[in-house]
Amino acid sequence: MRLIHVIHENPAWLPPLAEAFDRLGLPWTEWDLSAGIFDLSAPPPEGVFYNRMSASSHTRGHRYAAELTAGVLGWLVRHGRRVVNGPRALDLEISKARQYAALEAAGVPVPRTVLVLGDVDRVAAAGRGHFADGPVILKPNRGGKGLGVRLFPDPAAMGAHLRALPEDERPVDGLWLLQEHVRAERPVITRAEFVGGRFLYAVEVDTSAGFELCPADVCAVNIGAAAERPAPRFRVLEEGIEPGLRGKLEAFLAANGTEVAGVEFIRATDGRVLAYDVNTNTNYNPEAEAKAGLAGTERSGPGAIAAFLGAELAAGMARAA
Repeated sequence: MRLIHVIHENPAWLPPLAEAFDRLGLPWTEWDLSAGIFDLSAPPPEGVFYNRMSASSHTRGHRYAAELTAGVLGWLVRHGRRVVNGPRALDLEISKARQYAALEAAGVPVPRTVLVLGDVDRVAAAGRGHFADGPVILKPNRGGKGLGVRLFPDPAAMGAHLRALPEDERPVDGLWLLQEHVRAERPVITRAEFVGGRFLYAVEVDTSAGFELCPADVCAVNIGAAAERPAPRFRVLEEGIEPGLRGKLEAFLAANGTEVAGVEFIRATDGRVLAYDVNTNTNYNPEAEAKAGLAGTERSGPGAIAAFLGAELAAGMARAA
């Protein structure tokens, strides 16, 4: 029997998608790749495979889940299986540096960013050399959920923070990103959601309730210390996003084999619109969807994904008939 196979490592994120599958009567199963054994000499099962592996998997004790997923995706592609968010999407998910390169290649501007590998002194020197005495944002190259993102008033404060940072809080891939601090024209960021490679809707995230807006994951930043993070307020934008930006983001996703994603961007006081994060394991805010009348429909995030995967499953069955 052909199924929709959901590749993931965090069961807590599955219920909204499971409900959407069940509502449409779609046959599906989950592949939890927090661990696993795969016979690569045997063919995979038939069906459609949806990759939801997360960049933050290592924070849940699943250090090598992304690496296992890369191997499994290669196996699936080798056997011609239909994979949604395949190897290239996973590559973007686990590296912000590669996200930025791909965004810029598609004509989508990103914040000024410096990539650093090295000890604390090298990272601090990079901050001084590229940002002088101005504010600087420090973030891990492989993050997720805004983890490890900090805003500092200057590179000296950043260096002091790094010297006190425990080893287990350093980037899992060893790579730091230093970024300019982009000041927003309003205390919000926008997240554009895409399903099937096409724009679905945009959400405005209000960051005024205790948030410092940074050109990265929405993050509560408290200079030199972690802050209690209040829940952001989400609002689905009826007007969507401007057609030019929408077209560039859709072209970016198509060029990188990514069909389901959320792309976050910021509107700066100097007029720039800068994308700073691509999440190929996208989740949705149920309250915002309910208020916009999307909940429980194929215009919601989970509903649109289920409908898209169901159509792909049906198309595969028709070709095999």
